[in-house]
Amino acid sequence: MNTSFYLENFQKAADRLDQKILNEKSIEVAVGIYLDSVFIKLYKKTWSTNTDEALTSESRIFFSVWVSASDIEKQRMMYNIHALKLRKFKVYTIESRKFAEIFRKSFKTYEDKWPNVTTKHGPLTLMEGWLQLDLENIQEEILKLSYNFLAIEHLIDDTLDQFKKNN
Repeated sequence: MNTSFYLENFQKAADRLDQKILNEKSIEVAVGIYLDSVFIKLYKKTWSTNTDEALTSESRIFFSVWVSASDIEKQRMMYNIHALKLRKFKVYTIESRKFAEIFRKSFKTYEDKWPNVTTKHGPLTLMEGWLQLDLENIQEEILKLSYNFLAIEHLIDDTLDQFKKNN
């Protein structure tokens, strides 16, 4: 896997995201390497139990697009939304399965905009899909997936709101 090629293209795609939209939605963007994958992640600090370390916090929600050596062999670029250890959120009382069920029900309306998407996963993976890896248009594909996510990120906040503790 040509890691530098993918890192460069993922970073260029990240740099092309509309900063005004990201700021309005309080979305953070990170590009990096995790295990054998190059990724871009979109997330909110409020979707983490540790806002100072929101990207790596044990308990967090994020959208990710990535490629690994095995994905490249299959000519695929992967994407998903992860919701990790939600019960650790202090301001919410969250049952992970219930959270996933509510999110997926609201996501149904948007499913047709996501190539090869499935929601038949455990509660940690709210949705996951892939698209054909197109090296000549990789930045555009990353941007398309990222903007798809920006159009539905409110579903996460809406779902979290249903689990807010009464003060």
